[in-house]
Amino acid sequence: MKLQDVPRLSRRSRRGTTLIELTVVIMVLMAMIGATMYFGGNIDTWRKGKRASEALREVYAAQRGFLADNPRRNLTSLIGSELVPYLPSRGSTLPTPEALDGTTLTVNVQVSPPKLQKADGTSYDPSGSGEDSLWDVGK
Repeated sequence: MKLQDVPRLSRRSRRGTTLIELTVVIMVLMAMIGATMYFGGNIDTWRKGKRASEALREVYAAQRGFLADNPRRNLTSLIGSELVPYLPSRGSTLPTPEALDGTTLTVNVQVSPPKLQKADGTSYDPSGSGEDSLWDVGK
């Protein structure tokens, strides 16, 4: 192979990255960061709903265990402290999930399956469906 056969780099190919290429890369990175921030907020909302659903399932299991041991007990006369020994997590109190706005929710144990309540006593399920396993026990 002779020295003349070696391809020489043109002046254009010896340059570094062009300004247009850098701009395109920066724009792609900015789009990826923006999408991550947008979906990150949705993930936090979903996570809160899932945690609330897990808390309700735990109370539901305790409710069924208590009623199995006390079959003559009326569901509407239950109080949360009676269910605490039946919690699968062995917690010392009933779980208190957090609403999307940061307020603390309570669990209504006098219905089956249990439901989340706001401080004013109204039901809380921002998902709009009682069977989607977000903010409820699900199917």
